[in-house]
Amino acid sequence: MAGNIIQKFGTSAQTLTCQLAPGGVGLANNGARESTVVDNTSDLFQDVLVQIQIKSGASATSTSGLVNVYAYGTVDGGTTYPDNVTGSDAAITLVVPTNLRLIGQLNVVANSTTYKSMPMSVAAAFGGIMPAKWGVGIENKTSGVRSTTEGNNKNSHQGVYPQLT
Repeated sequence: MAGNIIQKFGTSAQTLTCQLAPGGVGLANNGARESTVVDNTSDLFQDVLVQIQIKSGASATSTSGLVNVYAYGTVDGGTTYPDNVTGSDAAITLVVPTNLRLIGQLNVVANSTTYKSMPMSVAAAFGGIMPAKWGVGIENKTSGVRSTTEGNNKNSHQGVYPQLT
């Protein structure tokens, strides 16, 4: 049976749980948060695209500021994670240098401005193969505190899989 394999996308803009202003407290400079782990054992996506939106704080944002986006994964069902990752939406102290994989950076160079990333590949962080369970870490390297309104931040993902036509 001949056919073509095409790329197909899962439901767009699935929420990636990673609060960047929990309880109205913005993510501090040099602070980081991890997302809740995402289980890929039933969807079996071959890649997942992650996109983040953040709003810079009202002051102190550096003209060379960055937000780093990292991927983490596990192969043992969700009990062994790299660095200090727990698999929960929580603050995280990254090991320096971190063992998480950088999947993208977002230039954040002005105060009170909303920034949106390009889609970032999770599979690329793992040599092109998605782990069974994965998540992201987001690190603020802007010199300022991020917006204190959680609604100004959005983290989403969309799965990618092959389809035979």
